Amino acid sequence: MDGTEGSAGQPGPAERSHRSSVSSVGARADVLVYLADDTVVPLAVESLPSLSAHELHRAIREVLQLPDIALEVFALWLVSPLLEVQLKPKHQPYKLGRQWPELLLRFTDAPDDDVATDEPSLQFRRNVFFPKRRELQLHDAEVLRLLYEEAKGNVLAARYPCDVEDCEALGALVCRVQLGPFQPGQPTACTLREKLDSFLPAHLCKRGHGLFAALRGRGAKAGTSEQGLLSAYRKVKEVVSSNSEPEASLRPHYQAYLTKCHELPYYGCAFFHGEVDKPAQSFLHRGGRKPVTVAISLEGVHVIDNREKHVLLGLRFQELSWDHTSPEEEESVLWLEFDGNNEGTPVNKLLKIYSKQAELMSSLIEYCIELSQASEPAAPQEGASGPSSAPGSLPPPTQRPQLRRQGSVVCSRIQHLATIDYVEEGEQIRPVKPKRTTSFFSRQLSLGQGSYTVVQPSERPEQS
Repeated sequence: MDGTEGSAGQPGPAERSHRSSVSSVGARADVLVYLADDTVVPLAVESLPSLSAHELHRAIREVLQLPDIALEVFALWLVSPLLEVQLKPKHQPYKLGRQWPELLLRFTDAPDDDVATDEPSLQFRRNVFFPKRRELQLHDAEVLRLLYEEAKGNVLAARYPCDVEDCEALGALVCRVQLGPFQPGQPTACTLREKLDSFLPAHLCKRGHGLFAALRGRGAKAGTSEQGLLSAYRKVKEVVSSNSEPEASLRPHYQAYLTKCHELPYYGCAFFHGEVDKPAQSFLHRGGRKPVTVAISLEGVHVIDNREKHVLLGLRFQELSWDHTSPEEEESVLWLEFDGNNEGTPVNKLLKIYSKQAELMSSLIEYCIELSQASEPAAPQEGASGPSSAPGSLPPPTQRPQLRRQGSVVCSRIQHLATIDYVEEGEQIRPVKPKRTTSFFSRQLSLGQGSYTVVQPSERPEQS
């Protein structure tokens, strides 16, 4: 299954272990579809084995009374603790469910016993290929609520790593949705502490004593948890609405939560599991590997440290080349190539991501690029006199607002990665030195506004 057929990745925060979505099979079957808030939509369907994801999607929309735009916003997913797959409209969920053990053997390292007992559930979740810019145009309260619930789950599970300040701001909006408008004296820091993990990621809620606990805080400032949350809750703005419906009154807060999440470069991504090499600690000590999550969206690729909850590498498609090796050739690896420097020398860096899902990731990158090229025209070329300003010309695509705090979790930490640094000369590829004239890989985004460049030193550096 390639990226055009669906996307598979690492399971999310509230996956349902060993729970079936199908209670019976025959002329009529009962299908359970799970929403982001863990509620269940029961559907009685005919001819389940031949039923398409599109037909099931339509049935869910009718039950939930969602507008037509929900067809583009959401997709059906097959999810288990071991693997998740976004389905295309033509897919037949029941047949894919029957093939689940084969998918696990191909795309995971799960032990045979786990493969034998694992069973996926059907989930109604955000479509990876729905652009964030269009999400800002949504107004239906129920659509926004479902997106909010999914984003909240990903934030609380640290699948969307956030800086402390942003965790507090997002947690404050959750307080507003769940507890109502802020009232002086209600709640107190003490009452918030009792259910703090409903508002903040678990790693910010840990309790401890002494120096060791302080060191484990990973830089979290004193008083973060309940006091910081309470202060942010106090600042949540109320919006006067003429609509008396409860969901309509919460709509501005859903929108505010999603808008804040849009600042995170991995919002709306498909997630995959992998490992990367650690930098060697000394000449005699090998670094080993660390587990990472690879987040892929329409905008680019981010590699996230699972333990530290921060970004190790973030690249837009204009900034990378990529390829993958299959298990038939050697160990399954996704290769990312990008510009960098080594002690002041311009080099190209190669990052190896070990993962049985390398083929899926490579295909998804390719498909996201195809979608981006089809939906967005290339930016005008800049001439000697500056950017083109011809009448009727389209402006260059605007950049997503970045979190620029020093040490922000969204900033790349390339120093924590073991990369292969090289340049190319003729038919030889040599570490760090001499010049190269082409990319090591042929697969890369070809857009005029891209910032990816080939390294071409004016003078041949000395060999090491």
